[in-house]
Amino acid sequence: MGEKEQEVEIIRLLKSGPGYTSGQLLSASLGVSRTAVWKHITALRAMGYAIEASPSKGYRLREGRPFHGVELQSVLAGQAFGCQVHFFDSTDSTNARAFELARNGAPEGAVVIAETQTKGKGRIGRKWESPAGMNLYLSIILRPSVAPQGAQGLTFALAVAAAEAVLASGLKPAVKWPNDILIDGRKTAGILLEMDSEPDRVHFVVAGIGVNLNIKQDMFPEYIRQTATSLLEQTGSPVDRVAFTANLLASMERWYGVYLSEGFVPVLEAWKGYFRSFGKPLKVTFFDHAIEGICAGVDVDGALLLERGGRVERIISGDVEAL
Repeated sequence: MGEKEQEVEIIRLLKSGPGYTSGQLLSASLGVSRTAVWKHITALRAMGYAIEASPSKGYRLREGRPFHGVELQSVLAGQAFGCQVHFFDSTDSTNARAFELARNGAPEGAVVIAETQTKGKGRIGRKWESPAGMNLYLSIILRPSVAPQGAQGLTFALAVAAAEAVLASGLKPAVKWPNDILIDGRKTAGILLEMDSEPDRVHFVVAGIGVNLNIKQDMFPEYIRQTATSLLEQTGSPVDRVAFTANLLASMERWYGVYLSEGFVPVLEAWKGYFRSFGKPLKVTFFDHAIEGICAGVDVDGALLLERGGRVERIISGDVEAL
């Protein structure tokens, strides 16, 4: 057990009971000396944990939990999604780091999380704004046994998972085709999938998810201030980022399992439950042009159906906005 794993285990043991945990129990559980336990306690305090020490009773963890790799790993212990947590105070892009880890053999379910990104990625080459200390910027490695064309269904499965996590916060989310999460028409989460594959098989998929959790409206850049929102703005209460992350990963793991075991049909049906654009006028922007029409729903493959001049066009990619 490495240094980080020992610190994760100490936090897990301190959380397991309401009272004090003896230094002897911690020492025996980790297979290290009492002095080594004390050094870990000192390091954990420096990470932001409030840990009380009593010579006769041991150690007790007070309320409040920081947002970093040790805390997340202690909460996610036993989950397939979150089996490894690679946490960065700052990185260029969690998707880029996850892609590198996946190429080097990181297992399915390994996640990369950053406090801030300097080059966060959005869809269609856009930047994902990533201020520090407020939101969730997460990428996960998936290794589905599907053909490359089948991997696109993961976009819908992860959108359902993200919508569920927002719903659990007491809000009513909607999905904007194919995978943005909206609250009252404003974007609060986005998903970006990147894939490494051959013509007949997928090596891995990196799924990046950004969720606006605790950013205030006046802190959004001017160019998205009218179109973005956060859970804090919508609920009026700060979001526990650790709890939200654990809930999101659990939902992702569940819907990923549904997709692999039951196929796309139940995923699409769940996704439709959050889709609010049917019958409404939409604008779809491509790289070099844009079209407008009335949303006629989605087909069995998840393609957007747009009615234009009495004809229904099938859209498989593009950026959608309500008119």
